Amino acid sequence: MLKAVLFDMDGVLFDSMPGHAYAWAKVMTEYGLPMREVDAFENEGRTGIGTISIFTRRYLGRDATEEEAQELYRRKTIVFNEYMAARGGEAPEIPGAAEVLNNVRAHGLMRVLVTGSAQQSLLARLEAHYPGHFVPELMVTGDDVRYGKPNPEPYLMALKKAGISANEAIVVENAPLGVRAAVAAGIFTIAVNTGPLDPQLLLDEGASLLFPSMQALSEHLGEILN
Repeated sequence: MLKAVLFDMDGVLFDSMPGHAYAWAKVMTEYGLPMREVDAFENEGRTGIGTISIFTRRYLGRDATEEEAQELYRRKTIVFNEYMAARGGEAPEIPGAAEVLNNVRAHGLMRVLVTGSAQQSLLARLEAHYPGHFVPELMVTGDDVRYGKPNPEPYLMALKKAGISANEAIVVENAPLGVRAAVAAGIFTIAVNTGPLDPQLLLDEGASLLFPSMQALSEHLGEILN
């Protein structure tokens, strides 16, 4: 019996990925690690140091040091905040996300957040936009895990927090690495392609269903949950 739906955040609940992609590409390239915005979408879900090390290994032949990672991530956060401030302060909701969450709640299912983000204001932001849907006890953030996506640890931890097994949950993800993590955890995974990626990338990672938007998912979610 289905008991919970596990949600990624960036690109599923908030349209924040364009800002993250811009900030990653600008800062990494400034530090001599050429990165395109589409690279950020392809690596979405990794921890900050995981993303940085991908490119230091590629261009410098080694992992990033802790000092490098802290400085790069600090700078990336500044650029991201500047990007968002120029566009009104924060990322808007993904169209259709509220309808999906309300449908899940109407079916009596738990909503569990699984994100690589470690923002301190996360819960307040979620409560402001999606009131009553998420509680701290059912959230896995970048601060909670040792290994980020595509490692299955975040989703395995989410199952443990919810007290359920993999066959009692489904996942909603927008990123190839997030899909890979969820599939590796043994969970039925729905991919929603809210970014600029080739949708085949999400299917290649093992997504069982693919939708072009959260609005499209909301139109079919009732039959999926039933």
